[in-house]
Amino acid sequence: MKKLIVALAAIAAIASCGNHVPAIEISNPLPIKFGDPFLLAASDGRYYMYGTSLKDGFEAYVSDDLQNWEALGQVYKGGREGQWNRNCFWAPEVYERDGKYYMFYSSNKRDNPNNEGEIFRIGVAVSDSPSGPFADYLDRPLFEPEYPVIDANVLFDEDGRCYLYFSRCCYKHAVESEIAARVKADGIFEEVEESWVYGVELKPDFTGIMGEPVLLLAPPVLAGDVQAEWESRSVTSGEINRRWTEGSFIFRKNGTYYIMYSANNFAGPHYAVGYATSHNPLGPFTKSPDNPVLQENVSRGGEVLGTGHNMVVTLHDGNMYTVYHGRMRENPKDRVVLISPVEILGDGSLRVNY
Repeated sequence: MKKLIVALAAIAAIASCGNHVPAIEISNPLPIKFGDPFLLAASDGRYYMYGTSLKDGFEAYVSDDLQNWEALGQVYKGGREGQWNRNCFWAPEVYERDGKYYMFYSSNKRDNPNNEGEIFRIGVAVSDSPSGPFADYLDRPLFEPEYPVIDANVLFDEDGRCYLYFSRCCYKHAVESEIAARVKADGIFEEVEESWVYGVELKPDFTGIMGEPVLLLAPPVLAGDVQAEWESRSVTSGEINRRWTEGSFIFRKNGTYYIMYSANNFAGPHYAVGYATSHNPLGPFTKSPDNPVLQENVSRGGEVLGTGHNMVVTLHDGNMYTVYHGRMRENPKDRVVLISPVEILGDGSLRVNY
């Protein structure tokens, strides 16, 4: 298998003494097989990777150089008697705050009186170490929306306020649109369900939200929208009757808020990433005409398909990178982790170099 090489500088030049640490090279994909990866560049100088893989919680890996990884095993265990969560543990993100490490994640709620097929909520766990073990911070979900929610992401803004971003699940959320009308007329699907991304202010002690969630991103309603083609590929190809807007990740750069998001079926080849911008953490956001900025490259002679659920991190070298999962052409059943550089260009547009 041809390897894709990404050069990552370990640390930038130290101007005061002129010393340089040699750049390191890592091979994509990383030797980690899970989805929804989140990379923490911790204050101890090490890198910690968390993701979706276990039926009853989360495992993690640690590295000093982003090339060689040590398995830490299971760092959070859920689904036990007495816990609010039950199964389907997805998309952990870990944040270092005031000497503690907080893990935000999604899972199905144990209390399910109506026997719903999806009853996802967002939970929080905490640890004294990025290596875990993480224990429940609350004995309940972070908040109780009227619909299932996944893919928690947190922004710590420059003014000290923090915000939670999440995706409403597609479950029982059929939405009328020109795309839905077209596939119904063509006999492909009777209805099309959608997931939408919301944002809301988060209490600074992570015990709940403040105010009502605001809708930030959704699939296009009009077929002529510049985003409609790429965000609808899983539907128009007949793969599945769902249009996803999920896996959001937000960051601020030069006074602009960039929110990246994934569209299409996470299990299929069309999974891809776009972004939108705003001057306010709760929008309104404008999607980029350059979308998607990250997608399969098999059609261009590459080896990766189904790229998505990304995050952006500034590594210890001071540069930005995106971490995401994809599927290799030779083994499309397994999700693997990849890293690619991210640039904010002079006109404010975002580019992923992959």
